[in-house]
Amino acid sequence: MTEIAHGAVVVLPGEAIVSRWWRTLDKGVLGALVLLFAIGLLLGFAASVPLAERNGLPPFHYVYRQAVFGTLAFVVMIGTSMLSPQVIRRLGVLGFFAAAAALILLPVFGTDFGKGATRWYSLGFASVQPSEFLKPVFVIMSAWLMASASEPGGPPGRVLSFAILVVVIVFLALQPDFGQAMLTVVAWSSIYFVAGAPIVLLTAVMGCVALAGVIAYNNSEHFARRIDGFLSPDVDPRTQMGYAIDAIREGGFLGTGVNEGRVKWILPDAHTDFIIAVAAEEYGLLMVLFIVALFCFISARCLLRLCVERDLFIRLAGTGLTVLLASQAFINLGVAVRILPAKGMTLPFVSYGGSSLIAMGLLTGMLLCFTRTRPQSEIGDHLLSNGFR
Repeated sequence: MTEIAHGAVVVLPGEAIVSRWWRTLDKGVLGALVLLFAIGLLLGFAASVPLAERNGLPPFHYVYRQAVFGTLAFVVMIGTSMLSPQVIRRLGVLGFFAAAAALILLPVFGTDFGKGATRWYSLGFASVQPSEFLKPVFVIMSAWLMASASEPGGPPGRVLSFAILVVVIVFLALQPDFGQAMLTVVAWSSIYFVAGAPIVLLTAVMGCVALAGVIAYNNSEHFARRIDGFLSPDVDPRTQMGYAIDAIREGGFLGTGVNEGRVKWILPDAHTDFIIAVAAEEYGLLMVLFIVALFCFISARCLLRLCVERDLFIRLAGTGLTVLLASQAFINLGVAVRILPAKGMTLPFVSYGGSSLIAMGLLTGMLLCFTRTRPQSEIGDHLLSNGFR
């Protein structure tokens, strides 16, 4: 006998795959993601035109590229959401090894594009940032290992996942990319917490992270410069942070008006890391609150649906992906209002960026798959299947 998760009958004999996918999909989350991308295109029309002019390109060059990458991202998202959790688990584990290899080889074949951090592979017509793709598949890998550890006779998944985490963090720090390293730690910690980790152990992990931060501060000029800038009581008005804060202040509640903002003509990263400053200046606090509300809605809805999921792997992986998405949005917004040090991180689906968009398409596709309504075994059947006889 079975019961149905989320209160809907989801198995109909002979039903077409697309029909079943659409009926079981969380349409609210899908709609929120579409809105985020639409807002990104709207802000792209404002923020990327000055950059195109400076680079001698057509005015809407970056907007067209954003639309192309966004279309690819949605194709990836929809295609991934149609897969079964088992297929995603297998592809995620294989994808992790591929992304990890790409990350390890960055010092040899990668480029920094003059930004002081070797994070990309240049393909001529575009660039690829391996760390963007590593994050979601790392979550899948960790969730699989920890779920396997709960099975009778299973491997020491928690220890293995922690060892993999350390290796990933080391190679991210070597770029250096401390922002992505921190995101990876946060995602892993959330999975470990849901898997039943003791608070004492999680506290120890956070202590190790703090110690690593101290070591990085003392040995990395790049990291130390950003921390010093964040801790300074005064903000240099000629820095990116200074311009962003002025733009947010100028926008007020309703904004200065469409195409009336000035920060996009000054900030080199107005279309990526500081896109929220453009939104705040031209559309005001209302637009910023709407964007924040969309991320909160996506995160809360996914977590609520995962709370009734009895498959441990799905629950762990879905939680890690949700925390990853929400944390990246929080970090980007926090940097713009100076409650966090600068980290060079995009706002999911809103900022310009090919690797970021497609990787987010992959992440949200997995999340949409894990939160689809599906038959759930009775709790007694679930316990029996896990060896509790």
